[in-house]
Amino acid sequence: MRNFKKAIADIGVWGCDLKQNTYKTISVLGEFGLALFNAVRNPKRIRYHQCLYYFQQTGYESLPIVVMICLLMGVILGFQAALQLKQFGTDIYVADLVGLSIVKELGPLMVAIISTGRAGSSFAAEIGTMRVNEEIDAMVTMGIEPNRFLFIPRLIAMMGAVPILTIFGNLFGILGGLLIGRFQLGIPTVTYINRSLEVLTPAYLMEGLIKSVIFAILITVIGCLRGVQSGNDAHGVGRATTSSVVTGIFWIVISDAIMTTLFSIGGA
Repeated sequence: MRNFKKAIADIGVWGCDLKQNTYKTISVLGEFGLALFNAVRNPKRIRYHQCLYYFQQTGYESLPIVVMICLLMGVILGFQAALQLKQFGTDIYVADLVGLSIVKELGPLMVAIISTGRAGSSFAAEIGTMRVNEEIDAMVTMGIEPNRFLFIPRLIAMMGAVPILTIFGNLFGILGGLLIGRFQLGIPTVTYINRSLEVLTPAYLMEGLIKSVIFAILITVIGCLRGVQSGNDAHGVGRATTSSVVTGIFWIVISDAIMTTLFSIGGA
């Protein structure tokens, strides 16, 4: 009986916490939306030098790891496809499998996951540290809108950096498949490239870029949200950083599944 009462009490506490967290999340998202609306209405008030700083941090500094991961992903896909397609004499279709898989799915998805680990966690840690140092409270006291300084530059930088990283990731992923096709299957380089260009239509390229923009918005919103919601101590900042990565990857995968379904229905 005592365990049953404790279970009921734990469920009640969990429900209260869920209600409070949901309210805080909706409130912060509303503030973010208002800050974005004000930025669009008054673009001169955007701190563009901060946008360039975060663009370098999230884009330029992430390029080497993105190139390496996507290149290896293309090699792995090409190798696995070669093992199967070679049995049926359809070696050239390695270009189809690698190109479509990278451009439509794995390129944007891998870039988003890397950006979540680098940029999303960084945003949460920075804003969480500012919260611990009471810098956000100081902004409010001075009559400064915190979200305009904290959210907008990061969002603009991510919306520019992630699609560009996705383009580089796609190119090097296809290059990885090309290496397997050329050196394992003996497919001429020109033939492989021509087949890839024939298969990869502009619609497929745009599908991947649209996904990358959505992923950039999700990463930024979740990273900033977890930073604002972090506790007022070191443990709170650590939990917020971890939560930003876990939550970001979770919603990236869900949104990717939804967008893939919608694009498949639209293209059917």
